Amino acid sequence: MEKLKLSLRCEHGAKCPPELKKRIRTAARAVLEAEKVEGPWELSVLLTDDEGIRTINKEFRDVDKPTDVLSFPMGDTDPETGRLLLGDMVLNTAQAEKQGAEFGHGADHEISYLTVHSVLHLLGYDHVDEGEMKKAMRAREKAIMAQLEPDTATEEA
Repeated sequence: MEKLKLSLRCEHGAKCPPELKKRIRTAARAVLEAEKVEGPWELSVLLTDDEGIRTINKEFRDVDKPTDVLSFPMGDTDPETGRLLLGDMVLNTAQAEKQGAEFGHGADHEISYLTVHSVLHLLGYDHVDEGEMKKAMRAREKAIMAQLEPDTATEEA
């Protein structure tokens, strides 16, 4: 049994090359292992564009604008499979490309970072203000990205 069952769906103008699923799986597993979360796990990922994520952001958060990633934690265990159902991640591939170019590290790195960020949210991390929770989340992101991509890990915004 694969330790991480990853369900990936693409909509709108999202680019979905096969290597993208591998990148997301690798980043998600890195978080789960770094946080010492017992597996097996299950994660649902929707790849979309600005329009798609804007619709979801408006519906669920009452924010009428696109964003880079949204996280919807579940945290239940499937009684049939024993998998920890982490929740749903919605990733805006168009925004990942823009931010990767803006920050100078490329879309691949940005997708890994956004996956790390989202999975940390699914595990309960948050950054609602500039306090200790945000500092803890940023420190975990930085440490996990340094493990994933030691030559390109940067201080994320």
